[in-house]
Amino acid sequence: MTGVALVSASFAAPAWAADEASSLLHPMFDDHVVLQRDRPVRVYGTAPAGETVRVEFAGRRARARAGDDGRWEAQLPALAAGGPHALVVSAGGRTQRVSDVLVGDVWLCSGQSNMELQVWRALDARAEIAGAGNDRIRLLTVPQVSDVVPRAEFSEAVEWQPVNPDTVREFSAACYFYARELQKHVDVPMGLIDASWGGSRIQAWTSGGALRTLGDYDAELGVLGRYADDAVAAVGDWGTLWQDWWSAREGVEADDRPWGADEASGAWRAAPEQLGAWERWGVPELADFNGMVWYRTTVELDAAQAAQGATLVLGPADEIDMTWVNGRGVGSTYGAGSGREYALPAGLLRAGANTIVVNVLDTYRDGGLAGPASAHALRLADGSRVPLDGGWRYRVVPPELGTPPRAPWQSAAGLSTLYNGMIAPIGRYGLRGALWYQGESNTFEHDRYAGLLRALRSDWRSRFGDDLPLLVVQLANYGAAPTAPTESDWASLREAQRAVAAEDRNTGLAVTIDIGDRYDIHPTNKQELGRRLARVARHVVYGESLPPSGPVPASTSRDGDAVVVRFDDVGDGLVAYGAEGPIGFELCGDAPGSCRYAQASIRSDRVTLQAPGAATATRVRYCWADSPVCTLFDGAGLPAGPFERPVTP
Repeated sequence: MTGVALVSASFAAPAWAADEASSLLHPMFDDHVVLQRDRPVRVYGTAPAGETVRVEFAGRRARARAGDDGRWEAQLPALAAGGPHALVVSAGGRTQRVSDVLVGDVWLCSGQSNMELQVWRALDARAEIAGAGNDRIRLLTVPQVSDVVPRAEFSEAVEWQPVNPDTVREFSAACYFYARELQKHVDVPMGLIDASWGGSRIQAWTSGGALRTLGDYDAELGVLGRYADDAVAAVGDWGTLWQDWWSAREGVEADDRPWGADEASGAWRAAPEQLGAWERWGVPELADFNGMVWYRTTVELDAAQAAQGATLVLGPADEIDMTWVNGRGVGSTYGAGSGREYALPAGLLRAGANTIVVNVLDTYRDGGLAGPASAHALRLADGSRVPLDGGWRYRVVPPELGTPPRAPWQSAAGLSTLYNGMIAPIGRYGLRGALWYQGESNTFEHDRYAGLLRALRSDWRSRFGDDLPLLVVQLANYGAAPTAPTESDWASLREAQRAVAAEDRNTGLAVTIDIGDRYDIHPTNKQELGRRLARVARHVVYGESLPPSGPVPASTSRDGDAVVVRFDDVGDGLVAYGAEGPIGFELCGDAPGSCRYAQASIRSDRVTLQAPGAATATRVRYCWADSPVCTLFDGAGLPAGPFERPVTP
C-alpha cells in the first residue's frame, strides 16, 4: 500500500509536519484506485500549511495550496475511461506516487446487512469465489466505525484491491455482482466502495445537518452535540428524554416509573439466575417475544465503596439497552455481541441499597440480558468488583406501547453516526452513483421513511454531486405468507421506497419481491439482485430505453363494477405465473380492515379487478404483506412491484 492512513476524530487540523511519513494524498488515493471518468477529478490530501502541492496524472497537471489546517484539494480535467496510469503528487520536496490507476465508473454501495452480506454467504459461493478474477473491477471496503462528529479520514488503513478469489470473498455480494453484470453492458473499469453495516437505520447514514431539516430530531441532535464534549452528562439528559417518551405512552400510569428506586406499578417477577435469552426461560409469554423487557436489581454498598468513582459493567444485551442507576440514565448501547461499561457520575452511588434498572429492546430472534448474574458488576476505582448477583426481577412491556427512541450516539441505530464514521471520511470523492439497500431496521417507523430517504438523497448529493444517481433496492419478501389481507409495516416501507424513487429521474428502484426468502431475512440470491440493479442503472444512469424494473402502475380507474389498473414499463406483455389470472391484488375502502382479495384478469397492459364491494373501492393494493404471494410479471421475467394507489373515477 502506498499511502499511510491518517486517523482523525474530526475535521481538526492534522499534525502533518511532525510526521515525515505522512501521506500527501488522502487514503482514498492508493495503488489500484479507480477515478471517475468524464468529469473533473477532485484530488485531495494534507501537506504542510501554506505549501504548494503539484499533481500530475495522465499528462494533466494541477496545483493547489495547503490551507492553515494543512488540507488541500486540486482539480484535474475530465478524463476518458482507461489506464493504467500513475498519479504523482509533490510538495515541500516530497513526492508520492500512486500506481496502476484506472479511470472508469465508481459506485458507493451502502446500507445494512443485505448490502454487507459477503460473497462467501451468497448463492453458489464456492464457484463464484473460485471463478473471480477481473483486474478491471477494483474493491475498497470502508472500516465499520461510528462517531459522534464527522471524521476527516478513516480510522484504519484502507486499500483498493483488484478482484480475485482472495479479495472478493469478504466483499459485498450485491455490490460485486452488480458491477460484474453492468460491465457486460458498460465496458469500462469499475470501482466499488462498500460502506455498509448490518442492522443500521437510515438516520445513522444521514448527516446531522440533513436530519435537522426534518424537524423531528432536534432534541436528540442536541444531546448528541453535548455527548461529544461530556458523555456522562449527555447520557443523563438522554435518560430524561427517554423517560418522557415512556410517560407519554397511552396506557402508562402517571406514577409508573420503572427506572426508579421502587418497583411501582406493573407485574415484576423473578428472573432465572442464569438470565440469558428470555425465549429460553420457559415463560410462554416470552417464547417468541420481540419487544421490551425491564430488568432490575439492587446492590448494597458501604460508605467507603459508595464514595468511590465507579463503572457499571454489564454483559451483552440483545440488542439495545437503556440503563439507569438510582433513577439516573447512565448508558445506552446498540449491539448484541459486546458487553457494556458505563462510567457513573460522581455522587450517584450511596451507602446502602442502590438500584440498577435495564430496559432491553429486542427486534429479531433471541433477546435479553446475558448471564449469569455474576457477569454484571460495579467496578470501583480501587480495583474491587461488586457483583450484581443479588437476584434480578423482570417485567414485560406490552407491545402496543411501541418502540422507544434510540440513543443518538448508538453506532448503527443512532443519528449521523455512520455518516460521520464511514461517509464523511471518503471526502468529496468522484462517484458515478450510489446503491442503497436498507430499510429492514426502519419498518417500525415506515411513516417517516419517505422523508428520511429524501433527506439522505439530498445529503449525499450535497457531498458527491447534485445529480448523483441513487439506486434503491426495495425490501424483499420475508416472513410468513398471508392468508387474508393484512396491514404490514414492511409493505408500507416498500411503498415509501417506490414513491420516493418515482418522483426523481435520477433515482431508480430494483424490485425484489420475488427473490427474498420467507425464512431468512438475508436472501442469498444476490446474483439476480445484481442483474436487476444493473438493469436499473442502464436506464437511469446510462439512458437506455429498456423498462428498468418491471411493470409499474400508471393509473387505477373504475370501470362499472370493476377497477382497472393500467401498467407502464411492460416488457413483452403482462403474464401471470401459475394461474389464469394474477393473485396478490386487493380492493379496499377508506376504513381499516376493509381490504378484500380481488379476482384479477389480464388484457394487454391492463389488469381488471373484481370483488364484493368493488364499485365503492377507494384503494388498490398489490403485494401488500411482509411476505406476499404475488404472481404478476412481464414477458421479460420482471415482477410488478408492490404498491398502493387510490382509485380515480
